[in-house]
Amino acid sequence: MERAAEALGISPDKLREMNLYKEGDLTPYNQPLTDCNLSRCWDDVMKQSDYEHRQNDINVFNSENRWKKRGIAVMPLKYGLRHSLQSTDHTAGALVHVYADGSVLLAHGGVEMGQGLHTKMIQIASRVLKIPMSKIHTSETSTDKVPNASYTGASMTSDLNGMAVLIACEVIMKRLQPFVAKNPAGSWEEWVTTAYTDRVSLSATGYYKTPKEDHDWQANSGDTYNYFSYGAAVSEVEIDTLSGDHVVLRTDIVMDIGQSLNPAIDIGQIEGAFIQGYGLFTLEEVRRSPTGFLYTAGPGTYKIPSMNDIPVRLNVSLLKGSSNPHAVYSSKGLGEPPLCLAASVFFAIRHAIAAARADVGLNDFFLLDSPATAEKIRMACADQFTRQFPEPKKGSYTPWVIGL
Repeated sequence: MERAAEALGISPDKLREMNLYKEGDLTPYNQPLTDCNLSRCWDDVMKQSDYEHRQNDINVFNSENRWKKRGIAVMPLKYGLRHSLQSTDHTAGALVHVYADGSVLLAHGGVEMGQGLHTKMIQIASRVLKIPMSKIHTSETSTDKVPNASYTGASMTSDLNGMAVLIACEVIMKRLQPFVAKNPAGSWEEWVTTAYTDRVSLSATGYYKTPKEDHDWQANSGDTYNYFSYGAAVSEVEIDTLSGDHVVLRTDIVMDIGQSLNPAIDIGQIEGAFIQGYGLFTLEEVRRSPTGFLYTAGPGTYKIPSMNDIPVRLNVSLLKGSSNPHAVYSSKGLGEPPLCLAASVFFAIRHAIAAARADVGLNDFFLLDSPATAEKIRMACADQFTRQFPEPKKGSYTPWVIGL
């Protein structure tokens, strides 16, 4: 896209905007897009980030500074959530116990690993049972509670287990309905106690399976993905052309995640995924010796994102007025999609390097491979110093680069 924009004599941002997916467009695998909010995400982030004004300020800054350069870039995102495979991996189970005192114990097949999954499952149960979250407790994932659980991953765990929890809780509510009808002014505890006294089961399982895939791989038609998450991000960076160091001055993100089950958790997930992607695109470079020995075997030999790498300003917004009929309570999976938005940092760095190269009369297209490490940034900022070093041979490796 960058190279095409240069050949056409327009900005990469304009070219990307002209080619954004619209409602009803077909993907390369001929799936029509419905509820496509990509343009809304793009417009919102451009407005919230004050993109055009800041672009002008960056041009002024670059004209006044020789060894410090800034760049800004906007990146759109369409990410498919694929739940409709013909696979046993796309099932989920839940077990709900209601005790005579009105407390609830919830078990489901998802693994809590800091992503707030338990909290979301409690919220779903609370919504169906119409009781405070404080009355609901969870037990850790265990096969003696929920057997044959699908793996926790692919941004689909809340979708799958959330539906299983919802189904189990609806079974409980259906059993309680006669007692609610007899005593509509009663409390949750009264209904549960009456049901217990009447020897009604207050334990239920929920099982959910996704719709089967209807994509025809031979004809390349049908739905390959269950739904899509959309987003857009604007990032601004400043690079030191002499050292190759950089700092992310500001990032603005707008994500379409449907109706968020928990905005606080989801914003945290977006921030975390973005920083992980930042490491992917700018820091974490795998290096091997000529014999194949892995030098970068862990964080001791390559840099991972730290607190100092968080953008000086990080603004995250959730797109309003979005819905998703394919997941629990119209939510959307979001663990992985925001990671890709960190590409906005990579391209902002590239634009800053382009400004440095322009100062020495290099206006031609140049290739910058990801990750944009300090070494690559420094050598790409061609000047009288970099010309003193010969161009490395393809596939060669210099151990002193990482101090080995």
